[in-house]
Amino acid sequence: MGNPQSQPVVAPLTRAAIFLVVALNPGDRQRATVQAFCSDWPAVVRAVAFRDLEGYLSCVIGFGFAAWDQLFGKSARPAELHVFREIRAGSRHAVSTPGDLFFHIRAARMDLCFELASQIMAQLGDAVAPVDTVHGFQYFDDRDLIGFVDGTENPTDQAAVEAAVIGDEDPGFAGGSYVIVQKYLHDMAKWNALSTEAQERIIGRTKLSDIELDDTVKPSSAHNALTIIEENGREVKIVRDNMPFGDVGRGEFGTYFIGYARSPRTIEQMLDNMFVGRPPGNYDRLLDFSRAVTGSLFFVPSLSLLESIGSGAA
Repeated sequence: MGNPQSQPVVAPLTRAAIFLVVALNPGDRQRATVQAFCSDWPAVVRAVAFRDLEGYLSCVIGFGFAAWDQLFGKSARPAELHVFREIRAGSRHAVSTPGDLFFHIRAARMDLCFELASQIMAQLGDAVAPVDTVHGFQYFDDRDLIGFVDGTENPTDQAAVEAAVIGDEDPGFAGGSYVIVQKYLHDMAKWNALSTEAQERIIGRTKLSDIELDDTVKPSSAHNALTIIEENGREVKIVRDNMPFGDVGRGEFGTYFIGYARSPRTIEQMLDNMFVGRPPGNYDRLLDFSRAVTGSLFFVPSLSLLESIGSGAA
């Protein structure tokens, strides 16, 4: 039978993305609509992608804890699927916000993303209600709006698969993945008031050349120091595909964090290090300039499992 085929969680980075979170409306008809959509969804993606074969359109669909139980029952649940756990430490707060279904739509062009998002919402109809939609864009040379290159340490190829895709540890859900998403808003005036050197010490990398600071000068509270997770002497990686977003008219400048992992514990430990500190109090100083306004955890089934649960065979 072979290994289950994963959704495109390790797809190449693209110039545009839409992050779409929706809530499942109550009712048997609405639930049946979403279940049927699970089977039809790959064909919808293919139909839109065929309109531009060089557009590299892909889409990942994930399910929240409550939605999984409503749609597919409690008897077979991914081992580590749960509601996103909020973190409070002083003025820092990693909020937990609602969301039942999550769509991560990526392409070389925003019009492809927009068309697919439109088709998804049209097919789901009144079965769902929108919760949050973010249009992400690539900003110059893969930088975020605070001016630093994002995702430098992302694993690639087989290392990315090993970081993001579940294996034998949860055999019933092998080929799946967990994804945590957070929307961060930046206080750009406060951030830009810092010197470049001060910004570099907060991030842990040089701003222009994107070179990691030497350990002799990098603070232990640097962002890239606190987000390194090691188990048994080995670094545990995740796959990020963060995107800048914003609304100049509203003065909104942000980064949409999205991290895929074979266990949510890795990302949760990163967030705990950032918000609480390692050790406690030695927190990520970037949070003095950025605040999380959303936070959700979803499970991403393999394509074969998605098809089977959509057809009622699971």
